[in-house]
Amino acid sequence: MPEFDLDNLKKTWQEHKVEPKYSNTEIEAMLNKSSRNYVKYILWISIAEFLVILCLNIYYTFSSDDAGSFIKMLEKLGVHNTLKLQADFAHLYFVLKIISLLVTAFFVIRFYQNYRKIHVESNLKKLILQIIRFKKTVNLFILINILLLLAFTVVLTVFSFIALAQQSIHLNHPTLIGFIVGLVVMTLISVLLIWVYYRIVYGIILKRLGKNLTELQRIDNQEL
Repeated sequence: MPEFDLDNLKKTWQEHKVEPKYSNTEIEAMLNKSSRNYVKYILWISIAEFLVILCLNIYYTFSSDDAGSFIKMLEKLGVHNTLKLQADFAHLYFVLKIISLLVTAFFVIRFYQNYRKIHVESNLKKLILQIIRFKKTVNLFILINILLLLAFTVVLTVFSFIALAQQSIHLNHPTLIGFIVGLVVMTLISVLLIWVYYRIVYGIILKRLGKNLTELQRIDNQEL
């Protein structure tokens, strides 16, 4: 019985020509369809986020719980709960909610436009550019949400100090330091939670979309 030669078997296997199962055109069509589905998923998620924010805004419009929590925090700093303070905060909070809603709505529309542009009839180079543009839009959406959180925190902090100044309240050093440290810690935690959320929800889809983009670019280079 002849001796089994593993090295010779490997060499024979490597020299064996394997015909590709799919042509570049078929792979391109599948990647196009897959990419369109990934964009659709992000569109659905963004619509869900918009609806959640809308429902929360409607809820807090008829509920004073959220405003009451902030006012109570100011009372702990020595601020008197006046009708003017409540009215000023209500107006400010309403503006912040509208800004948040408008930003989310803007990106929902942008995602929908991107979804409409990525269709099977697109040529390869146009499809690649559309995917790159879409990924940039998603990354901008994530960045804008983090910046909005920071901006809202700054606005509420300024509002707090204005309320203190209007009532001629001077915080002692330990209280002021505690207030600032607590604010910074809560902001950092909120930013981290937002980043983790988008990293998980959007990151997984963007990673798969990135693989599609790499494969499409490889096919494009082969056709040059």
